[in-house]
Amino acid sequence: MDGSTTEPAPPSFLCSLVSGASAGLSVDVALYPIDTLKTRLQSPQGFRAAGGFQGVYNGLGAVGVGSAPGAGMFFVTYEQTKPYAKAATDALGLPPMFSHMLAASLGETAACIVRVPTEVVKTRMQTNAEGCATLGGAVREIMRESGGGAANLYRGFGITLMREIPFAFIQFPIYERMKQSLRESRGSEPLPVQSAACGSVGGAIAAALTTPLDVVKTRLMLGTDAKGVQYKSASDVLRRVVAEEGAGTLLNGIQPRVMWISIGGFVFFGAYESAKAVLTGLI
Repeated sequence: MDGSTTEPAPPSFLCSLVSGASAGLSVDVALYPIDTLKTRLQSPQGFRAAGGFQGVYNGLGAVGVGSAPGAGMFFVTYEQTKPYAKAATDALGLPPMFSHMLAASLGETAACIVRVPTEVVKTRMQTNAEGCATLGGAVREIMRESGGGAANLYRGFGITLMREIPFAFIQFPIYERMKQSLRESRGSEPLPVQSAACGSVGGAIAAALTTPLDVVKTRLMLGTDAKGVQYKSASDVLRRVVAEEGAGTLLNGIQPRVMWISIGGFVFFGAYESAKAVLTGLI
């Protein structure tokens, strides 16, 4: 393989931050109604009781606050740790995909510091939970529950990582391998639209396979089942959902989830690669 097909040097910290933030915000805002429908399909009270097709932009304010910094943190961590992850996996004699998996996992862990509180708040607002009609009201209601305070905003942190890390393990090796194939065939970097297609394919596959984890995450963030009984942990959610509603419930929302992430992956990676190409020459 000649030098033209090797992976480029990582973009700068600021370039990764700004590119990732702009890409994340553009996707989350543009496709928010699909995410709302997915969340309502997964809620214990059922799609119609959770709001149906009404108020599909409920909770958008929470996303507006958390989306850009969360996506920015992911890409800063992912891009800046890729060279170190590659060195570590090369030293162990592991295939290149493992370096992408490791870097993506570190990126997801960093992003969840911002992403989890955002998801807790928007999930409550999307399903019209009591006292959660406004952003401020939702935050106060969540923090008031069981006297948990700010810790309640991180309810579901563990299961979110359990969802995001397998997702990254699937999506990013596919994304990077497809980009590398394009790089080799073109003899230069893929066009942003080609990179976007790579992200879309990887995201669609990852979304379908991790839907059960997403259902558990949604239920845990909502806090209680349809009867108002508190969920204690991810394992408690899983046990009760399977026993009371059937294992098929773990696939609730798979269609809008795959649609949202495949379209979102195209927009997200397209916006990221385009912004990175522009900013690389400016920053």
